[in-house]
Amino acid sequence: MLLLALDTATPAVTVALHDGDKVVAEARQVDARRHGELLLPSVDRVLREAGHKLDAVTDIVVGVGPGPYTGLRVGIVTAATFGAALGVPVRGLCSLDGIAYAAGQAGLEGEFVVATDARRKEVYWARYADARTRVTEPSVDRPADLTEKLAGLTVVGAGAVLYPDAFTDVRADMPEHQSAGALASLAVERLRTGGEFLPDQPLYLRRPDAQVPANYKVVTPK
Repeated sequence: MLLLALDTATPAVTVALHDGDKVVAEARQVDARRHGELLLPSVDRVLREAGHKLDAVTDIVVGVGPGPYTGLRVGIVTAATFGAALGVPVRGLCSLDGIAYAAGQAGLEGEFVVATDARRKEVYWARYADARTRVTEPSVDRPADLTEKLAGLTVVGAGAVLYPDAFTDVRADMPEHQSAGALASLAVERLRTGGEFLPDQPLYLRRPDAQVPANYKVVTPK
């Protein structure tokens, strides 16, 4: 096995290779405005570091969000293109699940919440029984609307760090953004145990910021 994992659902552009036993190479750059520019060089970097070419990849896993429209589709389209070119399966994972798994690797135990920045003064979030078990569907809400609902729970991720007054226990020492290494490790576990994956389709949860004006008039030749 040589599993390629990538995610662009958060400001982190992150790529990793997993050989079935361990992560053999990983790259991550945090830049919310350069997903398209940074992703392919990151793929090339991890392949070179691991001493492989792209045609050695046997499986692809991509974080499908939730995340902002533009950044999220960069990773998903790239993963789908690689999968089609190589003839290998492309599986989706909720990006929040990857952050939760990374928090577990960092020592977090018990029930907690992952919250990422959704912009518009909102967060994407989900609740976890433990680092491997999500118990709610991903949602998008204003932090103040979650204060009572999530009272007493530990919250990790960039959304928690951005809005600390809205949450009871913010763990700023835990991962804020996605790690493709954690996403890859989670994917390998699920492949071994027959766990579920998502389609390689984006979880937007809301309409994109850019929309056609309401009074826009289409002019076409007759």
